[in-house]
Amino acid sequence: MKTTMHATPYLLPKPVGQLLSHLPAYPGSLMLVTGLNLALTRHLAADVTQMLMGKKLRLCVTDTQWTFDFEWLNGRFSACQNKAAADLTISASAHDFLLLARRQEDPDTLFFSRRLAMEGDTELGLLVKNTLDAIELPVFNLEQFKPAQVLARLRQRFGAGRSPR
Repeated sequence: MKTTMHATPYLLPKPVGQLLSHLPAYPGSLMLVTGLNLALTRHLAADVTQMLMGKKLRLCVTDTQWTFDFEWLNGRFSACQNKAAADLTISASAHDFLLLARRQEDPDTLFFSRRLAMEGDTELGLLVKNTLDAIELPVFNLEQFKPAQVLARLRQRFGAGRSPR
């Protein structure tokens, strides 16, 4: 009998996840909504933003026990401190969220392999998924954050345009 081995998804080591779980969630939510606003807001259709109005959304990073709460308010995503259940909660490991952001994995594949979970308003979940699928976004590339890359950009930005006096 032939068996197929499936690669296990990468999870942060438990001690790292436990350490990260002690960080406050609200600053992370602020950072998340800043990224969402920069990347998504201008691409959202009016009917999508209307359906998002008043809805509490939550991303749960399962291996760090982080939760990021946010909502659509006044034409943008806003961080919120939501103690109650969210209208939609999307959960996955940090690695799987990164794969999604880099468009290296399909949300349906992760969902059906039980690596991505959605709880709450199913219609809202489908709206979010379909909206993200329809938007052509640049692939999130971590290479740009390597120290050598950051320093090169800073040198180019601040050093290249100056002539010696």
